Amino acid sequence: MALYFLGWELELLEERVRTVERRLERRMLRDTKNAYELPRNEFMDIFRLSPELSMDLTNTLRPFLQRERNSGIPVEIQVLVAVYFYAKGSYQRATGDHFDLNVSQPSVSRCLHAITDAINNNLLRQWVRFPMTNLERNNAREEFCNAPQPFEGAIGAIDCTYINILAPKDHEEAFVNHHGNHSLNVQAVVSPKLKILNINARYPGARNDSYIWSTSPIRRAMEFHYNKGERHTWLIGDSGYPLEPWLMTPLPHYREGTRQLKYTMKHCKARNVVERFFGVFKSVWRCLSYQRVLMYAPDMAGKIVNACAVLHNMRIHYRIPIDVENIENGNNDEYAIRNFQQNEDEIAESPRDLELLQCKFKNKYSKIGSMDTLMVMLKHNKQKITKQINLYLSLKMCNKLKIVVCFV
Repeated sequence: MALYFLGWELELLEERVRTVERRLERRMLRDTKNAYELPRNEFMDIFRLSPELSMDLTNTLRPFLQRERNSGIPVEIQVLVAVYFYAKGSYQRATGDHFDLNVSQPSVSRCLHAITDAINNNLLRQWVRFPMTNLERNNAREEFCNAPQPFEGAIGAIDCTYINILAPKDHEEAFVNHHGNHSLNVQAVVSPKLKILNINARYPGARNDSYIWSTSPIRRAMEFHYNKGERHTWLIGDSGYPLEPWLMTPLPHYREGTRQLKYTMKHCKARNVVERFFGVFKSVWRCLSYQRVLMYAPDMAGKIVNACAVLHNMRIHYRIPIDVENIENGNNDEYAIRNFQQNEDEIAESPRDLELLQCKFKNKYSKIGSMDTLMVMLKHNKQKITKQINLYLSLKMCNKLKIVVCFV
């Protein structure tokens, strides 16, 4: 019996020794590897940030991330661990095993929580700001007036998107969206330059867009300015939102040649910027992709969305280019589905135009299915196109397919 316990204690001791050896090995690898010595393009491909932006972010967060002991993980590595997770959406163990990071899975978890909390608590309000002052709102209106697809009086385009999450323990049914997935329904307001003006990641997937808008502080802010006499400033949203004096939506079912139809087409062209934003946002920060699931509770998942929003605006401020070509070449199927750039898409201006475009696409891509079905679905309900689009994706035709937009 004594020999049994002695053997058991020896096994425990050996396991502790192996654990210490692994820690020492990881620390030695971290000391010999320096991610900032990577070529600039490789660094940006891995972390989605430039080395300068990454270092500035580290220095900004450093006061809030003091190490508990001298042998702890350096702040630079903590930031890179979190940013790598945001950019790749990998499991924590795979993130820690990256050759430039070399940290354990528990350390990845601690780094991710620490960095995410630090960004939410200290940077979110600074980097994601809705225009509230007269100067800010005038600048926002001017930006929309000078946009490639202008819309006079608009200061932002609004829409919602689903971010898949782990099924929560409490009120699980509230997070099931109409696709049957557990998710958050995230509302965003963006500028023509894809800058995030507001992000709201607090609502479960079962809540619809109009409900989130009705309880949003942004709606109260728009109503406040309207009641103060600001009559020519509004947001633009799709038909999922109510038409209000401060929120412009499409006007469906009007005939060709009417002012209402012309307004609707101009509105849809200008509002497409928010569709493009979601594609870019989820492509850069792959942890938010529809192909991924954030394996966290809703509160933590919402904080991760907020952190990615801050980093997105920081990328714009540092003028890091958006690699749209890389996105369109197949690295993001969702962006291929929702690729609504005006210089590439064809807009159906009337039922006759729609019919001609249907014939054109049906003849050109007759081998991959009925374009008529896709067109009608796009015209009536953008949420119903998922299964049809998946067919095109499975046939690898998405990089050649032009989607005709007619959400009226």
